[in-house]
Amino acid sequence: MLLDIDFLLKDYKIFDSADFFDLVLRFSVNFLVTFIIVRLIYYPLHKNKDYLFTYFIFNSIIFLILYVMNNVKMEFGVSFGLFAVFSILRYRTEDIPIKEMVYLFIIIAVALVNAMSTKKVSVSEIAFANIMILVMIYTLENIWLMRHESTRTIVYEKIDLIKPENYSLLLQDLRERTGLNVHRAEIKNTDFQTDTARITIFYYLEKVNEN
Repeated sequence: MLLDIDFLLKDYKIFDSADFFDLVLRFSVNFLVTFIIVRLIYYPLHKNKDYLFTYFIFNSIIFLILYVMNNVKMEFGVSFGLFAVFSILRYRTEDIPIKEMVYLFIIIAVALVNAMSTKKVSVSEIAFANIMILVMIYTLENIWLMRHESTRTIVYEKIDLIKPENYSLLLQDLRERTGLNVHRAEIKNTDFQTDTARITIFYYLEKVNEN
């Protein structure tokens, strides 16, 4: 029995310190960059805990998949195809807002950069790629785009106001009732049996100056 196990494992490396250190180092860098993007940039602005789990798990799983695929010399085209499939993924339960889809794309891109780079790519080049991703996100979110658009889906009972000709009245009513700076709204579906509509409202979160 022991001989059988040895025979089965003879073509496999049980432990390679160099490869293992490479995996740990890459995963640590990848997780650190993801943490900065998700926890320190995304969450303070959007306050959406639902996507924190998704972003971290997506990034970690895709990183590990790509790392293994890279080590077994799989075609890069296949790897990039996987990246493209994940990047356009939609959940059936609820459409992901555009902003969250962009962050999901970024998280996948970070995993791709850190997992698929070979020894021909220097550490400084990988570091530069990660730093540029962080700088661009932070600049766009906190410096250039000062007004941050958020969304919320509500059940609305004033069915008459969902008519196109009453759109301005709808926005005014939504602002008064929610206390939010609602600037547009989308009718997702309408239930005429209960005279209610499911509406996604879009509003700006204004920064409050604390003196």
